[in-house]
Amino acid sequence: MSEIVNININSFENVNYPILIGENLLENIEKYLKTYVNADKYFIVTNKTIYKIYKKYLNIKNSKVLVLNDGEKYKNIKTYKKIIDEASKYNINRTDSFVAFGGGVIGDITGFCASTYMRGVKFVQIPTTLLSQVDSSVGGKVAINTNLGKNLLGNFYQPKLVISDISTLKTLNMRNFKTGLAEVLKYAFIQNSISLCDKNNSFFNFLNKNKSKIYNLDKQILIETVKTCCCLKRDVVIKDEKEAGLRAILNFGHTFGHVIENLTHYKKFTHGEAIVYGMNFALNLSYNLGLISKDYLNNSLSFISDYNLINKKLPKFKFNNVLKTMQLDKKVENNKLRFILNNENYMVSIVKDIDIDDLKAVFDTFYK
Repeated sequence: MSEIVNININSFENVNYPILIGENLLENIEKYLKTYVNADKYFIVTNKTIYKIYKKYLNIKNSKVLVLNDGEKYKNIKTYKKIIDEASKYNINRTDSFVAFGGGVIGDITGFCASTYMRGVKFVQIPTTLLSQVDSSVGGKVAINTNLGKNLLGNFYQPKLVISDISTLKTLNMRNFKTGLAEVLKYAFIQNSISLCDKNNSFFNFLNKNKSKIYNLDKQILIETVKTCCCLKRDVVIKDEKEAGLRAILNFGHTFGHVIENLTHYKKFTHGEAIVYGMNFALNLSYNLGLISKDYLNNSLSFISDYNLINKKLPKFKFNNVLKTMQLDKKVENNKLRFILNNENYMVSIVKDIDIDDLKAVFDTFYK
């Protein structure tokens, strides 16, 4: 087993929890739960796909496992009710803990259930995908989707522990691995808006240099990648836990990305594939508004393209539908659209009240 990277988050609302990052950590789940959580009972939520692969690790003393259907479309109020009902049947109380064992969907909905069940019980994140390890399992944003939009019912609720075992990445198919890489690349564009873990290291250059090693699942490179993303997100969250300002930069690429997911009913594109289009949209909008140079735009688009994260064409959306969906986004403020846009030197900023004509101009470039 490789050395565990322990990242403590302890600077907001007196919350202090470790993020354990390493190899073969699942072999010691029970030990980590006892050390860091020490609940009386554990209510483990996972899905059918994950359960088939990792069933042997879930034979934990004083626990019950609930196996859900797999997919974003199940991150809804119906599944929420099912989890709450099963937790009640198992007599889960405030001395116990929910455990999310799976990807971002499982983490989001389990965390939301934990935050509302009995006004809040402990929960643990055990992310098994790259996307959840570098993003959704860290920082305490938990939610479910509604018919009108993604994550519209949610909360800020921190886990007691995060266990990120990079060994689980070996079981991902390439499409799921790439969807996590999209969020990894996102951090490269926002890195200098945050205090880096290692200020002498450019994450953008690291990713440029180590693309082949990442795709070859090099153990140390993957640990360093997950660690850097978690550090970057930690440094944002401890300054702005509840997205009053700075934390919004983590949504780079997400405004248009969430539109794509919504308008295709979460079926045609993975989250990462949608975010690739979203980052392209934001970069082009940044250029059109004079925030970045043509060279910076081209270099950035090439960086994304070289990772070959998506080969699906964008459907022929109607701009009015795109605009209407954007206006439902949580980043809208006083009925004015806000975008996370690029500056030079791998920085971003929140730009408010974007002109609709500017949005339409970028939208039209996708169909030329």
